[in-house]
Formats: sequence, structure tokens, C-alpha cells
Amino acid sequence: MLTLAFYLLFLLAFVVVAVYAERKTAAFIQNRLGPMEVGPKGILQTIADLLKMIQKEDIRANAVDKLPFLLAPIIVFLAVFAGFSVLPLNSEVAGSDVTGGLFLLLAIISLDVLGILMAGWASNNKYSLFGSMRSVAQIVSYEIPMGLSVLCVVIVTGTLDLQKTSFLQSGNGLINWNIIQHPVLIIPFFIFFIAGLAESNRTPFDLPESESELIGGYHTEYSGFRWGIFMLSEYGMMLLLSIVGTILFFGGWNSPLPNIGSFNLYEMTSGAIWGTFWLLFKSIILVFIQMWVRWTLPRLRVDQLMSLSWKYLTPLSILMLFICGIWKLWLIN
Repeated sequence: MLTLAFYLLFLLAFVVVAVYAERKTAAFIQNRLGPMEVGPKGILQTIADLLKMIQKEDIRANAVDKLPFLLAPIIVFLAVFAGFSVLPLNSEVAGSDVTGGLFLLLAIISLDVLGILMAGWASNNKYSLFGSMRSVAQIVSYEIPMGLSVLCVVIVTGTLDLQKTSFLQSGNGLINWNIIQHPVLIIPFFIFFIAGLAESNRTPFDLPESESELIGGYHTEYSGFRWGIFMLSEYGMMLLLSIVGTILFFGGWNSPLPNIGSFNLYEMTSGAIWGTFWLLFKSIILVFIQMWVRWTLPRLRVDQLMSLSWKYLTPLSILMLFICGIWKLWLIN
């Protein structure tokens, strides 16, 4: 419960800061100023938008199927937020005491497709239904290479416990990170990262917003705070997958600073508070890279998106699964 409470508070604060940071990142890449008017350098713009969104009228079309329409954004958010329950916060505060926490995490977050499909179906709008079907097809397709890339880490480390995975990377800074002590995991990380962009509906995989009419896909009929829950879920998924990627590949809550001679930098920057800082710091760097990618690469067509998953990422992840198995056997022998 302590872990969930912390992540909930952090997620709410993170979304406010991340929206502002993304606007500024987009402005910098596109040589614009971004928010400038509300507060110094526009730092209060996101808060103003949030207050405006909360006060907006909850408009619903007459033909919507009311119960699933109202439940859909809640299901999407709960599926994403429940995934935080198994994430270790630091060396002293672990997530839920589940031996197979990693697979439980993947199972939980896959439930968001149920909410997305409910949103499109209950809207009683053909555009919303088509948008939800495309989104579900995208998410299901990219869950396969993502799951296989995660399985590569499981094979190499020999555990499904995220806390144990973090402990296996402790000792001497970034030298002990999985991606460095097991270079075979470099390609699985890139597969995981690309699939994570698709899972979060981030550019170049933001098909829900790429309809020819520039509507909103499965959330076309949503307004006000209910629409905001979908956006909160998107940023929550970004943060969740960044934390998972940090734990699996980049040492989790372990300090990146190695011991150099008599300077025990690793021990000096370890502990509960330091561990929480390093976990979130490394995760936010991955979030920034996702924002960077969004405002740099063009959006893919739906056929290109599916081809990337089924023709390239899935076969490559299967190949890496065998290579990681051979690597593990080599380490044992």
C-alpha cells in the first residue's frame, strides 16, 4: 500500500510536470517558444488547463451505452495504475510480494484493451468503434515482442521477481547493470522500448489520433475529466514502462556511480532515499526520450505499424530469445 500511495501521488505530480515539459520539448525541437503567458515561462499553463478541464461539462451523446461508457476510462486507468503495485521502490520497499511479479505486471496492464474496446463500442459511434479496434489490434500486436523481450531478461537473470532483479544488479554502479554485464540484452531493450511506445499510443504509433478526420479514435465522444482520465492513463503507461525498463535493463534503484579506488561512491549514493531517487531519475530520462521521439519521427501508417511488429520485431525477439538462452548456458558452463 505504501508503494501504491507513493506512486499515485508521484503520478499525479508527474503528469502535471510532464505535460509542461513535453510542450517545452516540442517547442524547442520545432524552434518555438511553447507556453509563455501563464506564470513565469508558462509554468502554470498546465495547472490552468487542468482546472479548466475539471470544470468542463460532462457531455454525453444520447445514444451512448451509459454504463460501459462511464466505466471504460476507469478500467483503462486502473489497469495501468495496478501495474505499479509490483514495482520495487527501493532496496527496502518492494512492491507486492509476488514471486512472478513480472508476468503479473504484463497480465495486468494488458487489461487496458478491455477499457479501450468498451469506450469505442459504448460510444455508439462508428469512428470511435473503428478507432478502438485499431488501438486494440496495435496493443495486442506489440504485446508479443514486448513479452518476448522481457522473457530474454528472465532467461538471463533466472528470476521473475523485480526486486531480486534489482538486487542482482547491485554492487558497483553501472558496471553491474544488466545491459552492460549482459550485452546480449541491448537488442531486447530496443525491442522493449519500441513496443512500449506502441503500448502507450505514443508517436510514431499514435493511431487513435491519426484518423483522416483528425478525430480522437476511441475517445471521440469523451469530454472534460473523463477524457482527462485517458490522458492520465497514457502518461501513466509511459512512466510505468519506463520504470520497468529501468529495473530490467538499467539497474533499477541501484546507484550508477561505481567505486573508484578508496572513493566508495556506490555506497555513498545507496540507501532507501537514494534508491528511490535513482529509480525515478533513470525512468524520467526514458520518459524524456519518448517525448524526444514523438516530436522527431513521423507517424506510421497502420500497415507499416503492423508490418513492423509481425515481420520484424516479433521474429527478431524470438531470435534473441534463443541467443539469450545460449548466453545463459555459456555463463553457467
